[in-house]
Amino acid sequence: MTDVNPGAVIRGAVDLSSLRNAPPANAQPQAGAPSLVVDVTDQTFAQVLELSRSVPVVVDLWAEWCGPCKQLGPILERVVTELAGRVVLAKVDVDANPQVAQAFRAQSIPLVVGLVAGQPVQMFTGAVPEQQVREVVDQFLQLAAQHGVTGTVPAGDAAADEGSEPPLPPLHQAAYDAIDAGDLAAAAAAFEQAIAESPRDDQARAGLAQVRLLQRVQDADLQAARAAAAATPHDVGAQLAVADLDIAGGHVDDAFGRLLDLFAELPADERGPVRERLLELFLLVGDSDPRVLRARGRLTSLLF
Repeated sequence: MTDVNPGAVIRGAVDLSSLRNAPPANAQPQAGAPSLVVDVTDQTFAQVLELSRSVPVVVDLWAEWCGPCKQLGPILERVVTELAGRVVLAKVDVDANPQVAQAFRAQSIPLVVGLVAGQPVQMFTGAVPEQQVREVVDQFLQLAAQHGVTGTVPAGDAAADEGSEPPLPPLHQAAYDAIDAGDLAAAAAAFEQAIAESPRDDQARAGLAQVRLLQRVQDADLQAARAAAAATPHDVGAQLAVADLDIAGGHVDDAFGRLLDLFAELPADERGPVRERLLELFLLVGDSDPRVLRARGRLTSLLF
């Protein structure tokens, strides 16, 4: 039996907890950091992704040696501070945090990218005038509002509130209650209903993908699955089973590599199930994760 615990699907998250070395949900920004301007590292980036599901986040990728970065930084901090909690500024030193830099494909800096519900939004590159910064940030906030991300961070408080979490939508709460009770079928039904009512509910879509993964692996035998996959390398079902178990165990690159190799070898008319499973697993791990970016790029090259 695989060691998979349905309770590992954390409240409000969109990724399996084993996929990222994320801090706890109530982890605080670095001591002494302003509440609206936080320094982000490779280790704490997952926390910022989660924050962006309720509050728009502007990411400033910079370096100590970069003169234009030092010109732009104070402008961004001033604009964000004046918005009084409607947006958070996450500052990333690209030299010290190469994983985040790679996730955003930061080929030149300063690079400013927005995050809305965990998804990146290109804003601008280079040191631009303050008026242009204000205009772009305003457009970014309008985009966030269109996607329902309109939360705020109380000025003067930590970006992640020490108090109780806001209540979940009823169907989300029902799903998490069902997961805690071990009733994965009921959890899946609740997430499916949430998606039917709101097709743009990314948290419900990711939650449903988590539950389906747990359903597929909860009674699986890893040793037997690997033996079957080794014996039948072109058997789609056998390879999908091992990829699921790898994902559940946190072996993300192994899972992606297995499915992409299989996709490359299959005839075009047999590739559909593999592509669908890859897209589902991309959703689980997170579109900004470097492993997903690499795998998605390879999948695109295989398609075209």
